[in-house]
Amino acid sequence: MVKNNQDNMKEFHDTVYPGNLWQDFDFNTLNSDEFKEDSVREILILPLLYSLGYQNNSNSIIRNQGLSDSYIKTGSTKRKITLIPDYILRIDQANAWVLEAKNPKENITSGEYVQQTYYYAVHYEIRAKYFALCNGREFALFRTDNSDNLPILAFSLDQIEQYWTRLYTLLSVDSFQTGKKSSYVPITAPKYVNFDYMARPLLPEITVRKQAAKRYFGCNSYFTRQSWDIVRAYILNFSQPGDTVLDPFGGSGITAIEALMLERKAIHLDLNPLCIFMVDALVAPVDVAQFNLSVEAVTEQFNKERPESDEECQKIAQKYGYPSGITLPRGSDVETIEQLFSLKQRAHLALLKAKIQKVENINIRKSLFLAFYNTVSVCNLTFHKTPKGGGNHFGYYYRYRLAHTPFTKDIINVFQSKASKIVNGKKEMALTITNRSLSNLICRKNSAVKLDLLSKESVDYIYTDPPYGKKIAYLDLSIIWNAWLDLPVTEEDYLAEAIVGGEHEKTKQDYNQMIAASISEMYRVLKFDRWLSFVFAHKDPEFWHLIVETAEKSGFEYAGAVAQKNGQTSFKKRQNPFTVLSGQLIINFKKVRNPRAIMKANLGMDISEIVMETIEGIIAQEDGATLEQINDELILRGLELGFLDLLKKEYSDLTPILEQTFEYEPKSKKFFIVKDRKFTTRIDLKLRVKYYLVSFLRRLEIQNRPASFDEIVLNILPLLKNGITPDNQTILSVLEDIGVRTTDGQWSLKKSGQLDMFVS
Repeated sequence: MVKNNQDNMKEFHDTVYPGNLWQDFDFNTLNSDEFKEDSVREILILPLLYSLGYQNNSNSIIRNQGLSDSYIKTGSTKRKITLIPDYILRIDQANAWVLEAKNPKENITSGEYVQQTYYYAVHYEIRAKYFALCNGREFALFRTDNSDNLPILAFSLDQIEQYWTRLYTLLSVDSFQTGKKSSYVPITAPKYVNFDYMARPLLPEITVRKQAAKRYFGCNSYFTRQSWDIVRAYILNFSQPGDTVLDPFGGSGITAIEALMLERKAIHLDLNPLCIFMVDALVAPVDVAQFNLSVEAVTEQFNKERPESDEECQKIAQKYGYPSGITLPRGSDVETIEQLFSLKQRAHLALLKAKIQKVENINIRKSLFLAFYNTVSVCNLTFHKTPKGGGNHFGYYYRYRLAHTPFTKDIINVFQSKASKIVNGKKEMALTITNRSLSNLICRKNSAVKLDLLSKESVDYIYTDPPYGKKIAYLDLSIIWNAWLDLPVTEEDYLAEAIVGGEHEKTKQDYNQMIAASISEMYRVLKFDRWLSFVFAHKDPEFWHLIVETAEKSGFEYAGAVAQKNGQTSFKKRQNPFTVLSGQLIINFKKVRNPRAIMKANLGMDISEIVMETIEGIIAQEDGATLEQINDELILRGLELGFLDLLKKEYSDLTPILEQTFEYEPKSKKFFIVKDRKFTTRIDLKLRVKYYLVSFLRRLEIQNRPASFDEIVLNILPLLKNGITPDNQTILSVLEDIGVRTTDGQWSLKKSGQLDMFVS
């Protein structure tokens, strides 16, 4: 029998609630003038902290510790803190939350005491996410990033049993984490045997092969697009066949199409009608022979009426009509849409559109219009020739910029070329995406802010790539396509678009509110014990914190972000290693019943240990790491723990510390742990085992010889005596994942192709 959420919560409550908390305490005692703040601390607060898992003798309860800097900066002003925090609660030497004890007569839900405790929590020597006050009668808990200054949890202590589950999930020792942990996951694990959603690993960086999928290459033209192989790997990793995959910022539809190709159910939503058209047209099954005949028929009809002279073009344009009078966004080189085309281009596109509209078969007509849409992208006055012989349109500059010397192409030739690419794409999808399997697709125009069409906990996995602030005004830049395709865009659509700027001058606050609302909706529709992967390519760390903190407030648990490259390293990246990411981050969250919050590093501490642990961790995880990989991993840690500004200041150049501490291999351009040297920081045991096993077996590979298990153990065991020493069985289990046993019981390293985690 499957338990419902209420049963699960009751079971959890019964497990964690301490039945003897304040046993026999008479709360009427609080009315006595003799019961003061010190009694609140000793009689009520300490048992509460012990029940949450904190202990005096483990340095997890810090009492009355003064701050070395008595000032706190808020905005452009400095405020003096005159008191000492009553309690700082710590986990693994990181500050989790702050608690102030007050007299039973004091107000703890608003006023000066709340403000004072807030200042403690945000002080750079503490930097806690939560702060709380307790006067013996009540307990009030706040978040430092809540703008409304209201408690997120408040209750009378004599009613604590009914609030205990919520309190425990927010403040217990088990409720916090310090960001992503590098750990070892067997790379030969079977895909769908005993599939455990919560045990899924974070994927390593994926090598991009954008043009390898014919179903995308040349089939649609859009501003930004996730590489299909990245999306495919994430869907494979976090879901199973038959699961429902959602992308609420669907864009060109790669998430939905890959989900269908992998036998999942797909939900593709976007505010831009163009994005709905693209997916609907691309997946529409057609008979290829009939489609090719239709292309020939449309071409023949076009050529019969094809105008050449200005007079002929004028007549055709007037006869069939074309988009005109539609105002373009500010910053465009021209004012209205028709000025983006020459007279001949307007006439030829109008004629071609008219001939396509006469095609009776709806799926063939949709597919022809997909070729027409790609033709419009190329056949306009913004299209310019590139040095290598190709061309780029307005989307390259994110504005309607006329080419100095337009690169003009014959429209019907372009149309035929685009149609042939669509045929190739449909052939690639034909065996998997059929009329029958399309019943598993929901493709609809819809705002990500309000997912009313989806019921609570109905989705198994979400992969989404949202807009990045003011980088691209999608609806503004889609005017050219939506107008030619007769796709309506309303004023309500513009108001609901999650961007900064644009023709409607959206503010950063507007954008923040919409992204936050969309994350809350994603939480509502996702099932428990399932994943959200959120693509992030914004350069402003503020947006990172918006995403992570909004997700935490909604109930998600941060599971780690992965740096994913999208090409060569940019000049800006080389010049600003701790400002510019190489590509994007894919931020992963889990929807669990008892989510843990991230603790930020306090800036009163020496961050050198975090830096060294991060460097050693990425070297172990990647079996040697490049300077770029190390930089990106440190950006992640700096963002997670909130010390990116300090990182940029103190570690602007990592080269000296890397050259002094690690071994560099010029051929691979990677840094390694110096031979026969131990890790100096706390790296996951199995990850250390894996690193030393791979290193040892690689050295033997150069010598062209295998090794016995005893020889392997004797060589690597001395390097692993760092806290916990593994037993032989632990070494063997990792060895079986990365090595191959010969017939005589010797071991050698698997070939590189055998070490791939996922094979599509």
